[in-house]
Amino acid sequence: MPEPAAVPDLPDLPVTFRPGRTRAVLHVLGAACFVVITVIALVLDTMSTGEQMSFILTAALFWAVLGLLARPKVVADETGVTVVNIARSRRLAWAEIVQVNLRPGDPWVFLNLTDGTSLAAMGIQPGIARQSAIRDAKTLRALTETRTAAQG
Repeated sequence: MPEPAAVPDLPDLPVTFRPGRTRAVLHVLGAACFVVITVIALVLDTMSTGEQMSFILTAALFWAVLGLLARPKVVADETGVTVVNIARSRRLAWAEIVQVNLRPGDPWVFLNLTDGTSLAAMGIQPGIARQSAIRDAKTLRALTETRTAAQG
């Protein structure tokens, strides 16, 4: 008789999945670049105030872009899942999610939906922390299966 698949302990809801290490790297890189470019702009005597301000503004914009890249998350609560990607977020009821996929080589989790489409859930990505992403994907899969079975 085959053994049942190992299901992770389900966390208390709401739970948020984020690529923690990736976020930390992006925010530290943004802050460091902002500081370095600002110091360079202020130290150079040959630049006018307008040029210095344009350097600082460019550094702030760069940090803002890195902040957008650090934005993705997946929030699961009692009624469903909110997927927040770089520029968009989408709210899904548990019943809308058919399958949670994280295949080898995938850049992030994909959610197969009842309407036949697939939604990227960039909040769970194996980039820097592969084992953490696999654990989070299994947890989200178990939550989806449990919640869908309870509702249907």
